[in-house]
Amino acid sequence: MTSRDGTSPAAGFNPAAPRPAGVDAAVNLADLEALAASRIERTAWDYYRSGAWDETTLARNTDAWRELEIHYRGMVDVSGRHGRTTLFGREVPCPLVLAPTAMQKMAHPDGECAAARAAGAAGLPMCLSSLSTTALEDVRAATSGPLWMQIYISQDRGFTRDLVARAEAAGIEAFAVTADTPVWGIRERDMRNGFRVPDGLRIVNLERPGGPTGHSGVGIGGALSWTIDATLTWKDVEMLASSTSRPVLVKGLCRPDDVRAAIDSGAKGVWISNHGGRQLDGAPATADVLAECAGAARGRATVVVDGGVRRGIDILRAVALGADAVAVGRPILWGLGAGGEAGVRRALDILRAEFELAMALAGVVSPAEIRTLGRDLVRRRG
Repeated sequence: MTSRDGTSPAAGFNPAAPRPAGVDAAVNLADLEALAASRIERTAWDYYRSGAWDETTLARNTDAWRELEIHYRGMVDVSGRHGRTTLFGREVPCPLVLAPTAMQKMAHPDGECAAARAAGAAGLPMCLSSLSTTALEDVRAATSGPLWMQIYISQDRGFTRDLVARAEAAGIEAFAVTADTPVWGIRERDMRNGFRVPDGLRIVNLERPGGPTGHSGVGIGGALSWTIDATLTWKDVEMLASSTSRPVLVKGLCRPDDVRAAIDSGAKGVWISNHGGRQLDGAPATADVLAECAGAARGRATVVVDGGVRRGIDILRAVALGADAVAVGRPILWGLGAGGEAGVRRALDILRAEFELAMALAGVVSPAEIRTLGRDLVRRRG
């Protein structure tokens, strides 16, 4: 359980324990977290790891995956197993996506480009945050792999449409519009630290002449309130979906009725997420709502899930519950902070290797077979 005083970040490593000397020595994501914690500036580290209010949803996200038991099969030939799947027409080697995380240059000077290069080398999709500290065109140039972009619909709808058109022209392949942020959640670590956009960094894709920049204010709400709008409705999803030829996902859903509404509004994908526990504290863990939400989307839309994924075995669990892909956010930041591009590559390698091993030990040979077995393979404890 994550404590409020900051002594135990989400993955539960012991800050006093010996840390690996470098990213190659990391045997799991917690090792990368420990290394990143020693290298990222304190205010930035608190921003990355913080959750809303008492951080109960933040902690529950991780705990909920661990409560899912794998009822493995014996005497199955798994020598030909693979993780391949298809997302929006692109074959990828593993049902894994780099989730959008803001201001990656706070973790490493190469920021989003380092993450994009690592994702491209692995052949995995990366979803770029609107709050990127690198221009979307530069990130697109850094990778030939699948690149998506997360979108906040701002008060200036014309600016949002223009941003989508700009991103589409640059080669962005899908858009994930965030639905769980009509206002910013309260993250008390950021308030105590007086968080704002650090000097020397810019929210380059959202800047407008004479407009706010995020370099003043207190906490995420004070610094970046101008990036979101409390008047959003499904009509705005319809607007976004009709303004681009690229598939649109709606990110930040936890209810089947909202899944159906997203699809009815033109979304080709739904992203089950609670913003990493950073918005409404007390929201359910994504592992607890995934199956019901995926059931509402079955056959109609691609299903992505994030929140608390810390092991490759969690990917198996999520796919069995109906996900087409699993997204990870904080582990990518840990990799960046630990060693830039090499650190992100290590994080992805760890997750993929753990997923492949989990498949073998569970007696399954592909994501398609995991989905077919579903609840026969993965069940809630008790």
